[in-house]
Amino acid sequence: MIVLPLVIMMVGCTKLNETLNSSLSQSQAANSLNAQLLLNAAYVDLITPFNGQDQVFSLEENASDESLVPTRGGDWDDNGVWRVIHNHTWNADHQQVLNVFNSLNKLNFDATNVLTFTTTKQQAAEARFLRAYSLYYLLDLYGQYPFRNPGDNLLNPPVVLSGTAGLNFIISELKTVLPDLAPTTNNKKIATQDAARTLLMHCYLQRGAIANRAAPTFAATDMDSVIYYGNQIMSNNIYSYAADYFDNFKANNGNSPEIIFAYPNSSGNVVNSSGIQARWMMTLHYNSYSAQAPNAGWNGFSTMSDFYNTFGVNALGPVPTTYSMADSSLDSRIGLRYNSNITPYSGIRPGMLVGQQYDAAGNPEKDRKNQPLAFTPTIASNMIETGSNLEVAGIRVIKYVPDFTDAGGKYYSSNSGNWLILMRYPDVVLMVAEAQMRKGNNAQALLLVNQLRAARNAPALTSMSLVNPANVDDPTTLLAERGRELYWESYRRTDLIRFGVFLKIWQYKPNDDPKNLVYPVPTQALASNPNLKQNPGY
Repeated sequence: MIVLPLVIMMVGCTKLNETLNSSLSQSQAANSLNAQLLLNAAYVDLITPFNGQDQVFSLEENASDESLVPTRGGDWDDNGVWRVIHNHTWNADHQQVLNVFNSLNKLNFDATNVLTFTTTKQQAAEARFLRAYSLYYLLDLYGQYPFRNPGDNLLNPPVVLSGTAGLNFIISELKTVLPDLAPTTNNKKIATQDAARTLLMHCYLQRGAIANRAAPTFAATDMDSVIYYGNQIMSNNIYSYAADYFDNFKANNGNSPEIIFAYPNSSGNVVNSSGIQARWMMTLHYNSYSAQAPNAGWNGFSTMSDFYNTFGVNALGPVPTTYSMADSSLDSRIGLRYNSNITPYSGIRPGMLVGQQYDAAGNPEKDRKNQPLAFTPTIASNMIETGSNLEVAGIRVIKYVPDFTDAGGKYYSSNSGNWLILMRYPDVVLMVAEAQMRKGNNAQALLLVNQLRAARNAPALTSMSLVNPANVDDPTTLLAERGRELYWESYRRTDLIRFGVFLKIWQYKPNDDPKNLVYPVPTQALASNPNLKQNPGY
């Protein structure tokens, strides 16, 4: 269903008139307008699967060594759904497994619906890109996806593609539409040629893992394709590293030099807002805004000390609360006292939060029991907190900088202006580095990684391996560098599988099962489409 006011607003933001030229008849122009309405609605479909903390983010991050959600007394239990994801003990009836499948398929089929209308070449290309984007995630998470061609009889169940055949179709679609997409410009809120190139890089890098998740292989021709598309992006002189890492995630970050593709938000604008504020509310303590807005945080999501320590600091020691890029030798991605609109209103520091927390005036904050609000790296082994420290257990993560602009400094904007990043330039650089390493070109990979590290105020590495199978969180690996750069951006599960360590034991995950390399097809989906097949072991 299309909500008319929502769609009308988005049409106002398009340049449809530039694509409707005199070669279109009046009826074709009307059809193209209808296609644009549906295309705008398909872009809005990106919100649910990629913004919500219980959607792709949970299946990618909570299933990894980067994120977990402890139960805190009566909070965040939800019948154990969060602990199940981190423990890898989910089943085909898990609500998040179903919700992600459904939300990705809404994007899949809404994008297909665009193609039933008369479209311009660019409209069709954008719709097919959005469909390919959803199909890639469905294939990665569930090993298969349903597919319809425009005009298929809706009474018949969609056909299903899986494995290498499914990935090859996505690659073919992307290569076909790439010339018809908009050239890379400053319009980062639509699918561009660089967005297609980035998704192609992921497809080629993942091809061996899609074929055999238990033992991925990496064909030289696939790695050459990753490097080819990556070099096209890196050589166009459009992207660069932001002066401050967290500038990429602040309010009104649409001008970030690192963004390739993102969903736009605007401070104070409720129409089409993705609700990006959930990304910091889900981790902040109830009192994190102190006197400005008590009980504003949700006090849930945390990261683990082993992952925190990959930044080269000791999570058990004190962490500075007031330091700057100029006088700190720490990797800037772990967090700095951020000199943006957040600082006058709050003491919240972007990045990893551990130890005593302070308000904007430097006063130590307290939890709801009037005890020091000092986050600890220790979490109960079963992820169920019952003791006196249940409110402060776990290192918190502020990736997106809270937006105070619309609220006039009161506490935070209910419709925040942080764009939701879907593709970012450093991911491209790190994929090229990985492809180079898998071809044996370690020196070239190390050069790229050290250029990135220099931009993040991190010391150069003298050597680097792909992965340490005995220690998932070994800080000297390319896997660790991807974690440091891309943490909480919904890549980690996929990376761990590709690097061959997803089934390894890590903090708060005592064992595993090979079936967990792919999620089960939801029971409800199996009942509605007989062409879907349950994955082995479920």
